[in-house]
Amino acid sequence: MNPPDEIRISALRLSTHIGVPEAERASSQVLEADITLRITGRFEAMNDDIAATIDYAAVASRLQTLAAERPRKLIETLAAEMAACLLDEFHASGVTIELRKRILPDTDHVAVRLVRGI
Repeated sequence: MNPPDEIRISALRLSTHIGVPEAERASSQVLEADITLRITGRFEAMNDDIAATIDYAAVASRLQTLAAERPRKLIETLAAEMAACLLDEFHASGVTIELRKRILPDTDHVAVRLVRGI
């Protein structure tokens, strides 16, 4: 059996208020997300019809809106909310999300990664 076809969005910038200390949540931060959406069908079966696929521009916009909706303490929480949104609203058969935050000194970033669905 062939692996599912995927749509990837790399380094999507998300503006949000996030962090455990209240002072950290007070200012907006920019996180980066890599999103992989798995689809139920094959690209060949789409017949060049946008209605047969997942609109990645709509996905990017929706995730940016979701991230900005409210403050959160944990990037883990935001990643889980993003996955639920993609599975529910965009009917992906599966999703992988890596969410990165530049916060620790002497590191490029910290990241969480989750896989949901197929």
